[in-house]
Amino acid sequence: MSLEDGRKRREAPLDTPSNLGSNATKDISAALTALLADVFALYVKTKNFHWHISGPHFRDYHLLLDEQAAQIFAMTDEIAERARKIGGTTIRSIGHIARAKHIQDNDAEFVTPEDMLAELKEDNLALTQRMRQNHNICDEHGDVATASLIENWIDETERRAWFLFETTRGA
Repeated sequence: MSLEDGRKRREAPLDTPSNLGSNATKDISAALTALLADVFALYVKTKNFHWHISGPHFRDYHLLLDEQAAQIFAMTDEIAERARKIGGTTIRSIGHIARAKHIQDNDAEFVTPEDMLAELKEDNLALTQRMRQNHNICDEHGDVATASLIENWIDETERRAWFLFETTRGA
């Protein structure tokens, strides 16, 4: 390593090399950071409802929400690591999540099970829309790897919305 390379590394220690270009790195990592904030917010809301669900379908809903929360949480590391792989940075704190998220919190003392599932369905559908927008950003910059990951996340998110919809059909 040359003296100049060493100096640059100290000045920008998280400057991961990427051939996507600085605009692509900036745009895609920003999109991934907002996505990660939404995924964390959706995870916490899903766990909130999992912990506070009640009623005659308690066991089924409790298990469904636990399964969905685990799937949502599994996305977090992939999203954050993808941002880092392309040379960007991502979420650093709960405050950062709060500033970047679009998913609204639900701090109500009591929410009916039907309202919980309907709210999560809408949140998952909204998340798919934001992921499609992120996919477009990846397409603009030729980032097929991130676009491919997003395609899988869209499919998983649509499946969650479908299950939530079918669970509340006729309720």
